[in-house]
Amino acid sequence: MSSAGPEKRAAELRRVIEHHNHRYYVLDDPDVSDAEYDDLLNELRDLEAEHPELRTPDSPTQRVGGKPLEKFVQVHHLQPMLSLANARNEEELRAWDARVKDLADLEHVRYVSEPKVDGLAISLVYEDGVLTRGATRGNGEIGEDVTQNLRTIKALPLRIEDAPPLVEVRGEVYLPRSAFARLNEQRAEAGEPTFANPRNSAAGSIRQLDPALAAARPLSVWCYGIGKTEGLRHETHAEELAWLEAAGFKVTPDWKRHDGLEELVAECRRWEEDREGLDFEIDGVVVKVDDLDIQRSLGVVGREPRGAIAWKFAPMTVTTTLRRVMWNVGRTGHMVPFADLEPVQVSGVTVKLATLHNEEDLRKKDVRDGDEVIVMRAGDVIPQVVSPTPKAQRRRKRAKPPEPPATCPACGTETVKPEDGVWTICPNRASCPGQIFQAVKHFVSKGAMDIDGFGEKQAQRFLADGLIGDVADIYELDEERLVGLDGFGEVSARNLLAAIDGSREVPFFRVLYALGVPGIGYVNARALAAQFRTMDALMAATAEDIETTDGIGPVLAATIVETLADEATRDLIERLRRHGLQMEQEGPPPGSDGKLTGLTFVLTGTLPDLSRERATEMIETAGGKVTGSVSKKTSYVVAGADPGSKLAKAEQVGVAVIDRDTLLELVESGPPSQGDG
Repeated sequence: MSSAGPEKRAAELRRVIEHHNHRYYVLDDPDVSDAEYDDLLNELRDLEAEHPELRTPDSPTQRVGGKPLEKFVQVHHLQPMLSLANARNEEELRAWDARVKDLADLEHVRYVSEPKVDGLAISLVYEDGVLTRGATRGNGEIGEDVTQNLRTIKALPLRIEDAPPLVEVRGEVYLPRSAFARLNEQRAEAGEPTFANPRNSAAGSIRQLDPALAAARPLSVWCYGIGKTEGLRHETHAEELAWLEAAGFKVTPDWKRHDGLEELVAECRRWEEDREGLDFEIDGVVVKVDDLDIQRSLGVVGREPRGAIAWKFAPMTVTTTLRRVMWNVGRTGHMVPFADLEPVQVSGVTVKLATLHNEEDLRKKDVRDGDEVIVMRAGDVIPQVVSPTPKAQRRRKRAKPPEPPATCPACGTETVKPEDGVWTICPNRASCPGQIFQAVKHFVSKGAMDIDGFGEKQAQRFLADGLIGDVADIYELDEERLVGLDGFGEVSARNLLAAIDGSREVPFFRVLYALGVPGIGYVNARALAAQFRTMDALMAATAEDIETTDGIGPVLAATIVETLADEATRDLIERLRRHGLQMEQEGPPPGSDGKLTGLTFVLTGTLPDLSRERATEMIETAGGKVTGSVSKKTSYVVAGADPGSKLAKAEQVGVAVIDRDTLLELVESGPPSQGDG
């Protein structure tokens, strides 16, 4: 140890280690070896162990640690985290520029452009130079306190020198593309579900209740702005970025100042062409008025500052040849079409297969074997075929329109199409291997029984090896049989069995959803469980009884009764009951006197940073109801990206359509009174 006293040596070690963190994680230019860095960190750990009073919140040793949380605490942002309006093309950007100049009464305005990182927006509060709080954006006014998890990101300084009394830094947490690829490879090798995209991975990592799990993910952060401050003032946004960089924050080196609109447009075009060369996802370019006084004078409209806008990139599309339309069998026997494509690169990923959704969608798109087709990825989990190209449609000799198979591709049973049905189905529900596989895959998935470590790979393997024949057999697996499988040791077998055992505590509505009864999705499962309370009561109900449940009509009610009356289904339910699964809803209905009592919601599309399951729980906890179909009785339709026909139905019957942020406001404050403006 150095001859300096413990307190001075600890302070010196903290300074040196943070210097090396900045060199490695921010500048990507380390000046010591890993071994030398580890020696410094270990010395500091030893010193703090001997002298616990020297351990400070901003110590590098505190980046990983802290007990797992039971839940995240909600916190108010010091300044609202506003949303940005979008410009989807050059004309809309030019129109925004004209509005800015008109409102500011100026002929010339200087702008700053930055790549728009597709990550998780965060707020960081530093008091007297020490990071005291980090929070997610939430609804812009209220976020979740995720300080413990943000401390694990080494690109983020825990202390800043020569700091003002208070500064709130805004940033975007992201997962580098290269790290995302490695993480998914590791999860696939371990038999764990892979992540959909880097953005969801980053958001999910920051929202882990156990900071050790967040620390295991190679997250980074770009800082792009400053919120509330005390003792710090800048005249321009460019000065803010320069201050952030000088203070040790990771700021994109690609921001630029623009004296003219033409230069700005050219920069946005360049980013649209070059975005695939980056190691992180961007979905546009953020443009801000550089002069902060002008920004403030322009004000805010709704939740959007007039002095900033996002040039949003168009979804990534390419053309390739559709080799043939193929068919798979879903968990309820539906024949599901998908496209076998000539391999093509879309948004940095080689695509060989793409979804065609369903028979109706296939018929509307009129894609046929051999067509040249347009394929879109746009960050989606599964690429999709958009349409045939005009060139394909003009071909004289096109293949015949594809038809669903006459026999099931999984079991060979003759398929049927029920009268007035929209799906061709395989009726062999009890023993079709395709349906059984899909049923097992659905049963163990998140939102259903959520059995960690039991994914698609395990479902295929256990079924192929005869370890299970249906979902009830999962609860009869034992360590002896698992350890005998390649890739399963004692620890991994025990972990899986513990996860299976833990799923017995999953609430009744999720057991009902996991069963995969046709028409009982997550929302309907909650509604049925709330109304009938027990599996026995639901199985004894008539179609008329079930039809009284919100969101369930006569056709679906009849299907549920028919399925639950099936001998094989009843036998499966009884076996699951004997294995200890929950068959009764515990406690009173949630939110019976909440702020959303009496209101009915329908969810459609993908909501940013909010799963459909979580949105449903929030609404129901606040006393509202979530149904699967739109009617005149619906209070609100919550629409996200890529909404379906429910949005058109809402507009047709005059139901209010709201977005994610408005939903969060309603959950927090309730609907506005009639006297509100």
